[in-house]
Amino acid sequence: MATAMFTLMFCLLLVPEALAQQDPDFLFDRPNGFIMLRGQQNLQRAQSDLYDFTTRELTLEKSDFNGAGLTLEFGKTLTSRIDLRTGVDFTSAFARSESRDFTDMDDLPIEQDTSLRQVDLFASLEFALTSRGRSIGQYSYVPSRFVPYVGAGGGFLWYQFQQSGDFVDFRDMAIFRANYKSDGWTPSGHVFGGVHVRITPNVSVTGEVRQIWADAELNRDFSKFNPIDLSGLRLGVGIRFVF
Repeated sequence: MATAMFTLMFCLLLVPEALAQQDPDFLFDRPNGFIMLRGQQNLQRAQSDLYDFTTRELTLEKSDFNGAGLTLEFGKTLTSRIDLRTGVDFTSAFARSESRDFTDMDDLPIEQDTSLRQVDLFASLEFALTSRGRSIGQYSYVPSRFVPYVGAGGGFLWYQFQQSGDFVDFRDMAIFRANYKSDGWTPSGHVFGGVHVRITPNVSVTGEVRQIWADAELNRDFSKFNPIDLSGLRLGVGIRFVF
C-alpha cells in the first residue's frame, strides 16, 4: 500500500510548473463542503475458494477479477482538519474464459463469461495531515497547494458474481449451458490515504489509495462455497470541487 500511495502522490506532483508558480489565489471564506469524482482501478484480493476453483478449472487468473470503476463523494467540513465524507463506489470486472482441460466433441473450446460487480455505499472521516489553508484578514482565505490526508470508515457493499456459458458436468462429462449468479449486501470497512493538489481556489486534483475489507455469503448456485472475498485495493485519481 505504501508503494502505491507514493506512486500516486509522485504523479500528482507533476502538475504544470506554471501552476505551482502562480501567486496564491484566495476564497472569501473557508470552504464548508465538497463534491469529488474519481476514476479508479480495483485490485481484487481474491482469497477465497470460489476464486481458487474458478481459476483452476477455467482459463482465468486472479488478476482477471481486477476492474475499473468510479467513486462519487460528497463532503462536509466539521473542523479545520476533519471532513465527513459520504459516497458510492462502483467497480466492475469482466473476463472471457475456456475450460482448461476439456474441449467439445469437435475439439472446440468450451467458453464462459465471468463478471464481478461491486457497489459500496459508505461514510468516512478524513483527517488532513497539514493545514488546509490560512485566513488573511477578515475576508480572505488562502487554501494550501498540497494537503495530504488519511481516513477510515465503513458502509454496506452490494456484489454480483456471475458466470454464463458452457460447462462440463464431471459426473458424466456432458457439456451443458448454464447461467450461475450470486448477489447480495454485506457490511464493509475501509482505510485510505491520499493528497489534494490545488489547481484553482475551488478545484483540486486528488489521488487516493483505499483498502476495502468485505466478504459475503454466496447464494443460489454457489452456496456450497465459503463466503466470497470482496476485499481489494482501490487506486484512484479524480477532481474535487469545494464550496
